[in-house]
Amino acid sequence: MSMAEEIRRRAEELWPTIVQDRRYLHQIPEIGMDLPQTCAYLKKRLDEMGIPWQVCGGPLPPQMTADYMAAGFPEMKRAEGITALIGSGAPCILLRADMDALPIREENDLLFRAQNGYGHMCGHDSHAAMLLGAAQILKEREDRLPGTVKLLFQPGEETGAGARMMVDCGALENPKVDAAFALHVQPLEEAGRLRYSMGVTSASLDTYIIKIKGKGGHSSIPQCCIDPLMIANQVYQAVNLLVGRETNPAAMVALTCGVMRGGSAVNIIPDQAELHIGVRTLDMGAAEHLARRIPELTEHYVRAWRGDVRITEFHTPCTYSREPLCRELAEALGQIVGPERMAVIPPMTGTEDFGYITREVPGMFCFLGAGAPGSPPLHSPNMVLDERVLSLGAALYANAAAAWLARRQNSGEEEGT
Repeated sequence: MSMAEEIRRRAEELWPTIVQDRRYLHQIPEIGMDLPQTCAYLKKRLDEMGIPWQVCGGPLPPQMTADYMAAGFPEMKRAEGITALIGSGAPCILLRADMDALPIREENDLLFRAQNGYGHMCGHDSHAAMLLGAAQILKEREDRLPGTVKLLFQPGEETGAGARMMVDCGALENPKVDAAFALHVQPLEEAGRLRYSMGVTSASLDTYIIKIKGKGGHSSIPQCCIDPLMIANQVYQAVNLLVGRETNPAAMVALTCGVMRGGSAVNIIPDQAELHIGVRTLDMGAAEHLARRIPELTEHYVRAWRGDVRITEFHTPCTYSREPLCRELAEALGQIVGPERMAVIPPMTGTEDFGYITREVPGMFCFLGAGAPGSPPLHSPNMVLDERVLSLGAALYANAAAAWLARRQNSGEEEGT
């Protein structure tokens, strides 16, 4: 029996445990960077497997806490993820699972649905449970691993910066990570199918919370006021023109103003106005250009009309899957799902903060079908996953790592490129 067959069979045996882990996590959804109940459960499970773990994270800077609260997140004073090691020595491959939920109330008939007003409607509970299953498989094969598998249970993916916090806190060091792999469930795809992109895999997302300070007063004397709503309107038009006049028409750029607010009555010019602008693109050059120009243009327009402005920025880069690593890992992944159930697809226009990791080390990101076409999508309050894929996900994680390490041993390679 091949290594892949052994891993697949063991994952199927562990399926009831993986389901149990997933359902427990599903009932305790937490959002943001600080997930105490989720982390406590994962630490307990790793202890039961005899896998050493460490907390990865620490206090958040007060300004970052304030910025995220301004963006609508609850108060987050710290970020906490978990890293765990299986095996020893170089090389080292990282397996990442995100574990945060969404501020969405779940609406379905599941007996284990969440009751606290939040919901795992992006499937991160299943990612964490599948990685626990892979951990069990790899721990049982630890004496046959020619190197190290590092597990990363990551918070704050939905903030767009959880992976950045983990990188900043040393998740890719001690031991040094040489390659990284992550997967994501997709309820719109037939269960068991695997999809991935090579090169740019997901869009970047740059968010600007623009707070304009004017000078309020009676609408009958506008000459005595500074109208922040008028300024906001001009800013919105100006930044939209940037897309059509300063980015390559071949680049996919989507700019959206999701929030524009200010004022309380028709006969009052308010003191303040606020815009929340998001820019998604698959073109890294366009992202860099707009990240310079949007703040610059905003400040000039606001100053031209004698206002003041404060801009809070959040930046999540494109996830980039290195082609050589994808081709290598695709063979190992195909041994689990069957090569006929795999396909290369165009990059997604959504955003995934695994990009912070693929900026530092070679990485691969893929989607595991966990539903069927026409099913409620990710981020829907009605989203439901086919739990039969949980053993597949565990086997994909485990075989990707074991096969990558085995190839390094056989070829003498030390890099993941």
